[in-house]
Amino acid sequence: MSLQIITQLSNRYGADPAYVLAGGGNTSYKDDKYLYVKPSGVSLAAIKENDFVKMDREIVRSCFALPEFADKDEREAKVKSLMAYAIVGDGRRPSVEAPMHEILPFTFVVHTHPALVNGMTCGNDGKAVAEKLFPEALWVDYCDPGFILAKVVFDRCEEYKKSFGKAPQVIFLQNHGIFVGADSAEEITAIYDSIMAKLSAFCADKGVDTADIVPGDADIDTVMAVAPALRGYLRGNDCGKPLTVTSCGAFAIPRGPLTPDHLVYAKAFGLVADTPDKAAVDAFVAERSYAPRMVEVPGKAVFCSGKNRAAAATVQALALNGALIEKIAAAFGGVHYLTDAQREFIENWEVESYRAKVASGCAAGLTGLVAVVTGGAQGFGYGIAESLAEQGADIVVADMNAQGAADAAAKLGAGARGFAVNVSDEESVAKLVQDIVKEYGGVDLLVSNAGVARAGSVKTFAMKDWEFVTNVNYNGFFLCTKYFAQVMSVQNQATGLWSDIVQVNSKSGLAGSKNNGAYAGSKFGGLGLVQSFALELVSDKIKVNAVCPGNFLDGPLWSDPERGLFVQYLAAGKVPGAKTVADVRRHYESLVPMNRGCFPADVAKAIVYAVEQQYETGQAIAVTGGQIMLN
Repeated sequence: MSLQIITQLSNRYGADPAYVLAGGGNTSYKDDKYLYVKPSGVSLAAIKENDFVKMDREIVRSCFALPEFADKDEREAKVKSLMAYAIVGDGRRPSVEAPMHEILPFTFVVHTHPALVNGMTCGNDGKAVAEKLFPEALWVDYCDPGFILAKVVFDRCEEYKKSFGKAPQVIFLQNHGIFVGADSAEEITAIYDSIMAKLSAFCADKGVDTADIVPGDADIDTVMAVAPALRGYLRGNDCGKPLTVTSCGAFAIPRGPLTPDHLVYAKAFGLVADTPDKAAVDAFVAERSYAPRMVEVPGKAVFCSGKNRAAAATVQALALNGALIEKIAAAFGGVHYLTDAQREFIENWEVESYRAKVASGCAAGLTGLVAVVTGGAQGFGYGIAESLAEQGADIVVADMNAQGAADAAAKLGAGARGFAVNVSDEESVAKLVQDIVKEYGGVDLLVSNAGVARAGSVKTFAMKDWEFVTNVNYNGFFLCTKYFAQVMSVQNQATGLWSDIVQVNSKSGLAGSKNNGAYAGSKFGGLGLVQSFALELVSDKIKVNAVCPGNFLDGPLWSDPERGLFVQYLAAGKVPGAKTVADVRRHYESLVPMNRGCFPADVAKAIVYAVEQQYETGQAIAVTGGQIMLN
């Protein structure tokens, strides 16, 4: 039951950005013999009961009786070994702050990093204010993380007990956060609520607004000019892929190192420049020895970068949080930044590097690539998007159905976004590209999948249906290529990498289709565009290919009971002798040597092949189960 309680507390505070960002903070529960503590690299918001690391309390306590060591490296190595020995059973690496949870003699301990609290702990007058507002709390001046911090807190708690006759329930750590201990969830909540209320009232009395930073609108011209190139200028991640560069609106990023979390995820300093070109980035790297993760163009835009959308979003959250802490710190005598020595310790600290690595991961495959799938809200398009997402790509679902696009993206993971687009409308496509650049910085793969079909005899086919099919299938591919290629060209010049455009064509683009001239004609024309665009865009490091699927008989294009092709083909008499929709389906299955329709996963594999094949452009890849065999 107690593990259930600490899990619920962890999930509650971990899911609230007012208390926890980037999976930070840690929690614990203890009984008479064991300490159950959050493992490193697991977020409080997502932690489950069986995630907690079970540790022998007696062994954990023994670290405080260790003798002095010749240097900190020897000390930390010994404590790390001791903490590993304290783990009962097979467990993950425990939080580095596990010994601190043993110090507080309470059943539950919850450590968080609220911006409101850190406005005080990162304030020049924070200690004096804390002693006035919270006389029974313990304030600990900044200390490097690791066992040395736990030892300092242990010694301070022993002094506290002599003065107050009890252990502290609240510990404020300068430039770090807060520990709260209690024997019930209700008391933990009451203590936190009281602290936040007092801090809010104090700031209000000082005339300091504690509301979240609301960025102004980013200047779209700046975003379009800067973001795609920054994907290359800031590149240097372990995965060898382009960075995601998210535009966060316009605000002032933190001007110095605030807390360990800010250093680990967003670095100590960001680049502030009116023109953040390659020269500015290179100069920053030469001075700081790392590429900035935050880039501010004053008054116009802020860009946050990461190996994928989730990582960039973490940097964005820390940038906004840092700006909020600096604003709140005005009520506490202004901002107290970490010193160079304190900053350098964090930057070089193995444990924090491990935490960041575990939290971010670095998978292979398409991880780090931004893939756009038009017509991706349903059917073939959604199946393709799902397959690409499973291989690690961040997916943009673009579809006429805005709600469908949003719903599809929600199912594809945190890195996915849904946007409305009419691919046959130039303004709509141009806006889509702007929206994507604001969110991701650019595009690595465009899957031009949006398509429609209208069947009927050429002798009776309506001109409006002909234009509808041509506008979506042919003109839509042209418009998407036109606008996405502009962005790809800029980013590729900066990254030195290639981008891909893959048109989802059809077997009807390889062989004529009776009573289906509008569709087949648009697809034949599409292959002409593929070859022509491939010849032109190769100098921009853009490969252009097509995949030509057989019939996706299970998808809505074919199976919709009102407008599906089975219904249309039956009505048009395209299959001689067919009396029912089932007859039409059996006919089309019989045409395939492999005896089935095409699946989205079949097409996705061909798309991935086109991306990974470095020496192929202007090609049409048949995915027809042998129905169409190319010479």
